[in-house]
Amino acid sequence: MKSLVVAIPSSNPGGLDSALGAHFGHCDLYTLVEITEDGRVQEVRVLPNVPHQQGGCMAPVNHLAQNGVHVLIAGGMGMRPLMGFNQLGIDVLYGGGAQTVKEALDGFLRGDLRQFTTDFTCGGGGGK
Repeated sequence: MKSLVVAIPSSNPGGLDSALGAHFGHCDLYTLVEITEDGRVQEVRVLPNVPHQQGGCMAPVNHLAQNGVHVLIAGGMGMRPLMGFNQLGIDVLYGGGAQTVKEALDGFLRGDLRQFTTDFTCGGGGGK
């Protein structure tokens, strides 16, 4: 059965109960959730964020791509990483209303999350 890997920026220690990281490039780590075609959670694991400078968010973009991510749920990010995800074919959804990783994941599974567009991007530095 084919699966889908969803990445969600998270606060330490990661996992479904952790707080959603406010900005994709500045989060503590990513919670990766592997989901089966029928919507069942198959595996939950954490992936450390990679160090980068402000404006250098392509390192985390490539890091997620190299770890098999198909979908990213984020509350905030700049224009450059959004374009990078789009170029790599990683679907980015806006999860800014979710408080926890589980809330964001549940919104995804229900089909409630909107596509992350340029309307949601920030100027960098973790703020909007």
